[in-house]
Amino acid sequence: MPSQDKPVEQAWALLAKGQRPQAIRLLYDIVKTNPNDADARLLLGSILQEEGDRAGSIAQLTEGVRLRPRSAEAQNALGEAYQAFGDGKAARGPFEKAVALNPRFATAQTNLGLVLLEAAELESAGAHLDRAIELLGRQEDAAYAHYLRAKVCTAQSEVRKAAAHLEQAVALRPDFPEAWSDLGQARKTLLDNAGALAAFERAVALAPDDAVAQLRLGSEYLSQGQAHQAVAHLEQAARLDANDQGTLYQLQRAMRADGQEERAAAIKQKLAELLRNKDESDQNAVTGIELNNQGADLEKAGDLRGALQKYRAAIQLLPDHVGIRVNLAIALLRLGQWQPGLAELREAVRREPHNAVLRAALDDALAQAPVEFGGQGKAGKLQKPGTKY
Repeated sequence: MPSQDKPVEQAWALLAKGQRPQAIRLLYDIVKTNPNDADARLLLGSILQEEGDRAGSIAQLTEGVRLRPRSAEAQNALGEAYQAFGDGKAARGPFEKAVALNPRFATAQTNLGLVLLEAAELESAGAHLDRAIELLGRQEDAAYAHYLRAKVCTAQSEVRKAAAHLEQAVALRPDFPEAWSDLGQARKTLLDNAGALAAFERAVALAPDDAVAQLRLGSEYLSQGQAHQAVAHLEQAARLDANDQGTLYQLQRAMRADGQEERAAAIKQKLAELLRNKDESDQNAVTGIELNNQGADLEKAGDLRGALQKYRAAIQLLPDHVGIRVNLAIALLRLGQWQPGLAELREAVRREPHNAVLRAALDDALAQAPVEFGGQGKAGKLQKPGTKY
């Protein structure tokens, strides 16, 4: 965390008392009074990240980095916010800057290793994770770096090395369920069935609501001929993730091995239904995208009404596709159908509330919409965020 000057100390005191809303209000007041208070912005951004406020968090941390461009801690905080909101691509730049500014910053090395691992840049990921492990030594925080390093090893088919890193991870942090689960998988690959079962059991004991851990334990019981025990864990995995095909397949096998033929047949039927639904969903996705792209071509050629028909057909097949909904909205607006057009654009923003491009498109549309539809009636040309997909 950034250093504390006097105004920010009051916010820290409120946080220590569990008074987060009051701390947030105070920090907003501080940055309003003193926009150049980097400490306040960095702390506020970190709190907003924990609160799930993507736009607010990124805005405050970005400004904090602007005020302190040479701070590795500030860069890392911004990267962690992007990572927390699922944008590893955006997180990479700040993490790279953090380790460039301070190569001994172990947390940033670990974070950069993670985003590189997610990008399948295994050699680079391994190098940064190795550096983090070297810096952290036997500290508990090194467990996560070892866990990630094991994933790199696994992806490189170095299973023994992966197992060694996972052993280190659980030694440093015995209550690390994901590491225990991965250790069980590594041991199974190395034909250590007893060791695999012990690790899987430990993972489930620590995280009984982890569907993957339950699936792995149940599958291991089944492979070792303990069908009755397998059923219990595979049923729990299915409760946690009802549509996972692998879980249902293993569950129906375990039930059959346990003599539960009628229940196994019901699970097999459900699995068949899921496969049929997936095939239908896949076909809808292909057809919906084709219709959308045909609409974009028609719109480009000046046939706006023809494009509108294609977009309407596409959204019927893919109602959750925000990009197609935006194309439909803009086509409606350009044809003067303001009420349905604005409704579709608002729905797109509702589905992606942190998408600044969509918000800008809605603001643009409202600026040009007639007053009777809640707009400002300004002249202009509607801009569309996207077309083909």
